[in-house]
Amino acid sequence: MGKRLYVGNLPYSITEDSLCAALEEGGATVKEIHLVVDRETGRPKGFAFAEMSSDAEAQSVIQLMDGKELEGRNLTVNEARPRPERGSGGGGGGGNRW
Repeated sequence: MGKRLYVGNLPYSITEDSLCAALEEGGATVKEIHLVVDRETGRPKGFAFAEMSSDAEAQSVIQLMDGKELEGRNLTVNEARPRPERGSGGGGGGGNRW
C-alpha cells in the first residue's frame, strides 16, 4: 500500500484547503495535495492526488472517504497508480529520402 491517493469525482468548486480538510476529518494527516487543473482555464478538472503521512492513514482515508458525498458528488478514493512511462519521442522525422 502506498501513501499516495487518487481522489476523483471532485466538485469543480473544490479548493486544496477544503479537500485537505475533508481528508483529515478522520484524524489522518495530509502531507501534500495536488489538485489537477485545466491549463487553459485554471479550473479544477475534478480529481486530485493526496500524499498521506503513512500507509495506515492512507488505507484509513480510503475506507472512510471512498463513496462519501462531498458537495453533492460521491468521491472515488483509492491508491494512486504509478504514471505509465512514455516512450521516447518517435514522431516524424525530417530526414530526406534520396
